[in-house]
Amino acid sequence: MAMAKFSGSCICGSISYTITGEPRKFFHCYCMRCRKSSGTGHASNILLKPDSVTWEEGEQLLSSFKVPDAERFRTVFCSKCGSPMPRLAPNMSIAVIPAGSLDSQLPLPPTDRIFYTSKTDWSCTLDDIPTWSEYPE
Repeated sequence: MAMAKFSGSCICGSISYTITGEPRKFFHCYCMRCRKSSGTGHASNILLKPDSVTWEEGEQLLSSFKVPDAERFRTVFCSKCGSPMPRLAPNMSIAVIPAGSLDSQLPLPPTDRIFYTSKTDWSCTLDDIPTWSEYPE
């Protein structure tokens, strides 16, 4: 996929952002932490370079929670409405964008299902997207 521009926001509209860049991957993640943080059977996240995100409004309203025993896992959310927001990890050269926070269509279908062996019985059914028991090789 080529360079593109997308926009997103929280549900109360206090935070907005734009993304300019090339999405690397679009994962459905079934790990327990993603299920708990999304309240669903999996989290749907787009991965880009961290400098791809520009906060347009409300950056000061971002809050986060780092799971103490997790090497990578952290949630970022609007402190007013709780909507998941992009989390930037420059030390890992990544930005993780919750797909549901986008206001514009993403012309990239999900590329992989990760941590699929952690899937619950009531979660989404399998289709032709590649699945991995952890991170893709």
